[in-house]
Amino acid sequence: MKFTLPLFILLIAASATLAREVQSHGLIFEKWLRDTFFGGYQPKGYTQKWDIPASANLNHGRIPVNPKAAKHGTPVGLGDAMRQFEIAEPFLLIVGFWEQVTPKQKRWVNVQAVRVEPEQWRKLWGQISRADLERLIAVIKDKSVSIEETRAQAKLLKAQPPFDSAIIELNPKIDSSQRRLQCSLSFDAFFDQLAPKAARGKLEKPEVFGVTLPADFTSAPRVLKPEE
Repeated sequence: MKFTLPLFILLIAASATLAREVQSHGLIFEKWLRDTFFGGYQPKGYTQKWDIPASANLNHGRIPVNPKAAKHGTPVGLGDAMRQFEIAEPFLLIVGFWEQVTPKQKRWVNVQAVRVEPEQWRKLWGQISRADLERLIAVIKDKSVSIEETRAQAKLLKAQPPFDSAIIELNPKIDSSQRRLQCSLSFDAFFDQLAPKAARGKLEKPEVFGVTLPADFTSAPRVLKPEE
């Protein structure tokens, strides 16, 4: 099927809009946190080191803040693996867990705010070194190799030492539009390693620092492409 250039541009724009909408729960959660606890802080850009820097956290430890949202029972996506690996300072990890209650509505069912110390964070990476990550990333980014072969190589490498010693899950993103390495922490690992005393079930009124989260928000389920 062929498209005229204006129609093609419209389709790309519509696709980008849909991508933003299906992931809007994370943006809604982050904005609510910023407005409620961090003085309405506005990020300067998506490439900055912390979503909420220590300078904006005046009342909850004066350390950087990393807000995340995840479906209850599923892994917590952490983002770029190398950026996460390089964290070497205490930070506040605030994770909101949601469930899909109607085709267009999600509901917050759990939220945890945990202070993560550098020693705890390093433990999650097992025996992986920066050089190891660079080696895996080099395989992922080698465009002289087909997508299918690159996926196979990355999968094989991940199953070997030292990668198999990590608690954090490394997630290569390899398709026609991207070749990058992200990471995540399984639902159970998040609670076992970072919040062992917290209730991991669904809560009637999830709270952050004593403030109840807004109950519902409009957001359709994310529809993944076959490549994802």
